[in-house]
Amino acid sequence: MRIIYLGTPEFAVPTLKRLIEEKDFEVVAAVCQPDRPKGRGNKLAAPPVKLTAQEHGIPVLQPEKLAKAPEIVQAMRDLNPDVIVMVAFGQILKEAVLKMPPYGVINLHGSLLPHYRGAAPINWSILNGDTKTGITTMQTEAGVDTGPMLLKAEVEITENMTAPELAEKLSTVGAELIVKTLRGLKDGSVKPEKQDDSLATFAPIMTKEMADIDWSKSARHIHNQVRGLVPWPGTSSVFRGTQLKIVKTELVKDGGTDQKELPPGTILLTSKEVLVSCGETGSERLRLVLVKPQGKGDVEARSWANGARLTDSDRFEISKQLAT
Repeated sequence: MRIIYLGTPEFAVPTLKRLIEEKDFEVVAAVCQPDRPKGRGNKLAAPPVKLTAQEHGIPVLQPEKLAKAPEIVQAMRDLNPDVIVMVAFGQILKEAVLKMPPYGVINLHGSLLPHYRGAAPINWSILNGDTKTGITTMQTEAGVDTGPMLLKAEVEITENMTAPELAEKLSTVGAELIVKTLRGLKDGSVKPEKQDDSLATFAPIMTKEMADIDWSKSARHIHNQVRGLVPWPGTSSVFRGTQLKIVKTELVKDGGTDQKELPPGTILLTSKEVLVSCGETGSERLRLVLVKPQGKGDVEARSWANGARLTDSDRFEISKQLAT
């Protein structure tokens, strides 16, 4: 099968590599987002898919918007693809591309559709405290993640798994699923299945406003927030008038500490750990593992607490956003 590959970030690299490895597939071009400024020097950096394609001598096309680049669409058409594979491409496709190859555009989506349609299915599965998610191959159509499903694979979400860790797992599982899907389409063993729209849930893009921690929420809710919003926008709370990023937390098991009621956000320092009171009554506890003070890198919470010289009255403040 002649394949044009649409993808941009690291999440899309394992699938591209698997397609390159298989002798019955030929990746004739990769289409990805343009190079973007990155880092403190704002130097242009090539996206991971571009780098991988170039390593294997595969032509790379980088439209700012494919829908407004008819010359690139024509270049894709001239390559005569049998199928287009799309993994985290980040652009909406128009009819000219959707109808181009005989086998259509096959998309890899980071959820068990029809659950979590949208831009951030991996983050939302963690934010909502799910213990299981998965990945789906589907035929792309004009709607957002509404096309017929092809194959699925389930993945467990462990208690401390972060969004990047889940993404890495799903990308590896998804690479194998794409190979299986393409071969099944070719031999007729894989058939499209219409999604049940009544079961659809949605996963909108992350926003900066989601970063603020409300310590009156349950410890598990906050723990899910911290691991679900990595790496962006992250989570933070106000301490002594400045923002402190909360990078990593752990749940405290029942019986691990006293459960007396305290104002939510109260910081408790023991000989080995830093705990924060959570919940409406402040009787729950969440363990801080890593934090990031302004202008500094990640540090262990205990080291931060020692440097801050905590007192019994120290607590995280309610941000202005949460207070209004």
